[in-house]
Order: sequence, then structure tokens, then C-alpha cells
Amino acid sequence: MTARIPPGRLKELGPVNWVLWRVISLGVRAPDAHLFSTMGRTRGLFRAWLRYSSKLMPGGRIPRRETEMIILRVAHLRECQYEMDHHVRIGRRAGVTETLLEQVLEGPEAVGWDARTRAILTGVDQLVTAKNLDDSTWSTLTTYFDDRQMIEFCVLVTQYDALATTIGTLRIERDFTDGR
Repeated sequence: MTARIPPGRLKELGPVNWVLWRVISLGVRAPDAHLFSTMGRTRGLFRAWLRYSSKLMPGGRIPRRETEMIILRVAHLRECQYEMDHHVRIGRRAGVTETLLEQVLEGPEAVGWDARTRAILTGVDQLVTAKNLDDSTWSTLTTYFDDRQMIEFCVLVTQYDALATTIGTLRIERDFTDGR
């Protein structure tokens, strides 16, 4: 599929967003980080979105490995290969092994999860599919997350859910052809 809005270059991005896009592309080792060259066309909104997103990942209060597992589960449920491509790579650096990734893709019912991880993945599945958490899942999650982390959890899941919608709707091209 062809992108509905082509990735921007200097003219469309402006100098600040162009530099940000180039730095991000180099950082992720992609010739063109399409999400960023597309979102960069929004100018100030792009920079605000980057700041907001960085407060969730990598700057959130939920441990990095769990953050990546949450994002990977959202990407899997939403069938967003763009998110999956990037976060499989980022997840490796945060400790998400190939075995752990397979368990994340299998979901909260996979064999071998501890109670905390099972609760987190159950919460992700509920937020993505039902757009809410039932009282039982909420109660279980509050035994592992404090109030700030509970808010962050909801925002993290819905941020990546919304991003998957944006990527799919705009038909943003994947950055890597080799998958994982």
C-alpha cells in the first residue's frame, strides 16, 4: 500500500523537525524513519508528541522491560508491524528475549508468566479490546503499580493503540524489510 501522506523532507518538515528526523533515523538505523518524517510534517505538534512520548518511553516509571512488553503486546493485538519492527529491536536492549517475545505474543495465558506479568498483559488485552479495565484486573494491577504507574499504564497502552491507528490509517511504510 502507498502512504496516504508522503514522508516529508526539509521543505515540509522545517529545519528543526528535519534534524530530529535525521537523528532519529540514524538512531534506529533506518534510512528513513517514516513515522517521524510523516509526523514531522505537523511541525509543533510533532515536537510536542515526541516530548509526550518520551515521558512514557523511555522516561516512564514502569520498568523498561515491562514497558516494551506492553508496547509489543499492543502492536501484536493491533497487527501493527511498524510498531512491532521497532519495539522488537528496542525490546532486545531492554531484556525482551526471543523466548519472552513469543510469550508476549501468546498473551496472558502463556505458560511461565509470574502473577505480575500475567496481570499486566491481561490489562493490556482489556484496554485494547474493551477500552476499559474490569474491577478485578484494576484491583490486581494496583497490587503491582502505584497510582502514578496506573495512570501511566493506561496512557502507555492507549498511546500505542492510537499510534497503531494513525500508522494504519496513514499507511505509513515500514522502515525495515527484514522484519525482526
